[in-house]
Amino acid sequence: MLPFADALARALAFASPARGWLVPLLGCAEEDAPRLYAAADGVRAAHQGTDVQLRGLIEFSNVCRKNCAYCGLRVANRGADRYRLTPEEIVATARRAEQLGYKTVVLQSGEDRWFTAERMAAIIRAIKAATDLAITLSAGERDRRTYARWREAGADRYLLRIETTDPALFAALHPDGDLAARQQCLYDLRDLGYQLGTGVMVGLPGQTPDTLAGDVIWMHELGAEMIGVGPFIPHPDTPLCDAAGGTVEQTLRLVAVLRLVFPYAHLPATTAMGSLHPLGRERALQAGANVVMPNVTPGAVRPKYAIYPGKICLTDDAEHCRGCITGRIHAIGRTVATDHGHVKRVTTITDTNNKE
Repeated sequence: MLPFADALARALAFASPARGWLVPLLGCAEEDAPRLYAAADGVRAAHQGTDVQLRGLIEFSNVCRKNCAYCGLRVANRGADRYRLTPEEIVATARRAEQLGYKTVVLQSGEDRWFTAERMAAIIRAIKAATDLAITLSAGERDRRTYARWREAGADRYLLRIETTDPALFAALHPDGDLAARQQCLYDLRDLGYQLGTGVMVGLPGQTPDTLAGDVIWMHELGAEMIGVGPFIPHPDTPLCDAAGGTVEQTLRLVAVLRLVFPYAHLPATTAMGSLHPLGRERALQAGANVVMPNVTPGAVRPKYAIYPGKICLTDDAEHCRGCITGRIHAIGRTVATDHGHVKRVTTITDTNNKE
């Protein structure tokens, strides 16, 4: 493995990702971390500018058929207070998001099969007819035909986090999951022309810098264009309730490394970061991130989307959240983007393998 300084130099040369320099950066010492964050922030400034993209998050259902070991929405959690918004409520919430100045909405849910291919397609078409919003979907694993129908209906982007590409760790976390099948979903989404989003959790039991390096390499090979990463926060009603959980610093290291590897990708400063630290999202924005997803889910159901405990902004109305995050972005010298924030599909001159 390379010394930290040499590893950072390799990253700044836009070399294709390799464990030899990824691992020293992902596992760097505390005293070296500020240099890593500053380097990533410089790459962000050069390729993304000062703009922060805002996405209005609509968590439209917490019903889920899956039994992931880390998630509070897992089907085995009988204590979860289940809900699903009606199609009319989803469209109305999207219209409200546009009125608040958002250019994109993220429609996120558990794996709720009540929202069939056609039912979801009708919602997408209705939002597109009523607004000028870009639509990101995050509704889990579906077959290629369903993804194609949603794309044809007008969906622009899809976010499906892989969480980990380590087969043994994936199997431990997803007792009813299949890593190859989830990867195939991402290949299908890419091939159908979605702006492609994925991501991983940081601080999972058994995860190491080498594990994360493998994730980064795989996401680069995939051609990921949006990458959401956040700290693992144990939920009391899951098998991992007593696990240690991830930290802000672990996550910041990964955010920074991702910015070095993916200069043109959209990297969110996740709500989970803000839940662990009052300035968690700001710190992520200063370590390479360029997206924030304020919650516009109706207040009556927002606390029920309890993937992890201690989630922030559960009682704030959507208008307050919009004003609050704008102020926070301005306070660190950044600006709020006014465009739809579509990904830049660019091949760099220095490394033709680095396609974001």
